[in-house]
Amino acid sequence: MATPKPYVLHSYWRSTTSYRARIVLNLKGLDYQVRSVDLVAGDQRSAAFRALNASSGVPVLELPSGEMLSQSLAIADYVDNLRPEPPLLPADPLVRAKALEAAQIVALDIHPINNLKVVNTLKTDFGADAQAAKSWMQNWMVEGFSALEAKLPTVQPFPFSDGPGLFEACLVAQLYNAHRWTVDLSPFPKIRAVEQACLGLPAFAGAHPDRQPDAPQA
Repeated sequence: MATPKPYVLHSYWRSTTSYRARIVLNLKGLDYQVRSVDLVAGDQRSAAFRALNASSGVPVLELPSGEMLSQSLAIADYVDNLRPEPPLLPADPLVRAKALEAAQIVALDIHPINNLKVVNTLKTDFGADAQAAKSWMQNWMVEGFSALEAKLPTVQPFPFSDGPGLFEACLVAQLYNAHRWTVDLSPFPKIRAVEQACLGLPAFAGAHPDRQPDAPQA
């Protein structure tokens, strides 16, 4: 009897979208293999990778059927329907919408202008030096976190349900980026409380960039 093909996550250790996808897969208990795509080396622009994802980005979830899914939110939606428990979003329509709103502030407002290709374009096409690039990253994260902090309910540790879900996956991954760029998070106590509650959980700890097979070894 043939051995079923595994799920394969094409991922880069420090990519925030890959990090959030790994969290989601771990929350769902889905077994998967990680295949590294070195974004710094430009692997994502190779013909072989573009055959998997014409958008030249990670993550890409390769299904046992051979189908490819890119975009972390689409991957989250797929696995949430594939394995409904534990749910990534609350059942109540209004609470669900608010959790999705919070997740999208991170995934659609903050992240798209805080990633490697944006920083590289700022440097190569617009002459930004290292300090200017850092200021860019910090500015947009602070603006997004400020909006998010104002919208989050005060319920702790998880604002929208009894356990972590899509919002927490998006937030914790983006906070990793914030720490990298030395963003001052002291004005955001609700956001920091969510991070503190999540980082010790196995699904988050196992997904952490430093624990990935392609992470640089000390």
